[in-house]
Amino acid sequence: MTASTAQLSNYRQSPRKVRLIADLIRGRNVANALALLSTLPKRGSDPMAKLLLSAVSNAKTDASTLYISKIEVNGGVVFKRQMPRARGRASMIRKKTSVITLALSAALPKSAKKAKKAVAKSFDSAQDK
Repeated sequence: MTASTAQLSNYRQSPRKVRLIADLIRGRNVANALALLSTLPKRGSDPMAKLLLSAVSNAKTDASTLYISKIEVNGGVVFKRQMPRARGRASMIRKKTSVITLALSAALPKSAKKAKKAVAKSFDSAQDK
């Protein structure tokens, strides 16, 4: 069950670059995610923090109990431009946009708990070798 959602449409950065940021904060609580986003040297971290604060303000519960249960970065509108090339030709330049959907829930989902345990277990086994 999601406590609140927020969406950022047509953010002018490619989805591939924004997904790197989304993967870092997925499954974290709100305080840790905001702390991480404030120190991250990526252009998309400020709009992502603003989106997270918007989702927190949409929630009816206390912010200290909220976790990021779902964050999706999908492609949005693609602006097409042309660049002149040799012999009178033109090549297409695609300026991509992103649509970011963020959902908060009061408890960490079970699948995220299992994924964190699996990562921790693989990390521990790698250190033992």
